[in-house]
Amino acid sequence: MRPASNLKPATYRCPFCGKHLASMSEHVLIAPEDDRSKRRHAHMDCVQRARQAGRLPTRDEWLAATRGPRPSLGARLRGLLPGRRLDE
Repeated sequence: MRPASNLKPATYRCPFCGKHLASMSEHVLIAPEDDRSKRRHAHMDCVQRARQAGRLPTRDEWLAATRGPRPSLGARLRGLLPGRRLDE
């Protein structure tokens, strides 16, 4: 999700409320499932309501749910050096 503003004379439809929004109005771009080809323009208020309702995870929240928690840096380094302890 990122702020968007454009001088292009276009009108978009918010995926949350279905109402139109002008490209020059304050709004955000969202990319569902981190797929930028699916990006959509949305009202900031609609995005905030969706976030509060738990219907719009952030990229990090979506990745954690999809891939599971990311191992710590220490765990990843231990995987590179089998049989050796890093604190020795």
